[in-house]
Amino acid sequence: MTPRARATAIRPPRSLALFGGSFDPIHSGHIAVARAARRRFHVDEIHFIPAGLPPHKRDRELAPYAHRYAMVALACAGIREFIASPLEAGKDSSGRETFYSIDVVRRYRERSPAGQCLWFMIGADAFLDIGAWREPEALLGSCDFIVASRPGIDSSMIRRAVPPQLLDSAGSRSRAAARRPLSQKSIALQSTTLHILDSVASPVSSTEIRRRVAAGLSIRGLVPAVVEDYIWKSALYR
Repeated sequence: MTPRARATAIRPPRSLALFGGSFDPIHSGHIAVARAARRRFHVDEIHFIPAGLPPHKRDRELAPYAHRYAMVALACAGIREFIASPLEAGKDSSGRETFYSIDVVRRYRERSPAGQCLWFMIGADAFLDIGAWREPEALLGSCDFIVASRPGIDSSMIRRAVPPQLLDSAGSRSRAAARRPLSQKSIALQSTTLHILDSVASPVSSTEIRRRVAAGLSIRGLVPAVVEDYIWKSALYR
């Protein structure tokens, strides 16, 4: 490796997006959203963070964390800008702890170099429930959001999900936030911005993939090929 290449390899990314989810399993729609976000917002790295015990999905048994993380790692392996993060594996690496999004963001902030731009990626359907999340005001004020569109959800619905006191009013934006250009697909908050990522809605869902696997049906094209092989070889979702 040349000195220049070595310096590039160890240099921290200027911008980093956090993409959390149960990823049970990760599928082609997740990858498409991440690719679109990276292109549109010039994100240097996207960290896929498989959830330990999601606080909002305790009514359903997830595949073991080790399997979900392995599938994410396989899906990211061929894409330099995509990183599988084991942050929610927990102290014993079992993935049996519950991590809240605000805690994940704070952990990344603690180790982020000065000047690094941090983004939080989320689907529009999940964003509509953000008022019920842990410390929603702190989370929305911690970094800019990339909200991936979903069929039937428009920007007015996303705006209504934001606590009213966080919406920008004339002259209230921080200097840093005010310098960021806004588009018709952006919603200004007092210190951060919600950016709506359009035209990436996918009919693929993890629920449908699990159903098809349980029925012995093909999932080709719904998940990356390496993930498909892993699911069948590991006898998941049977």
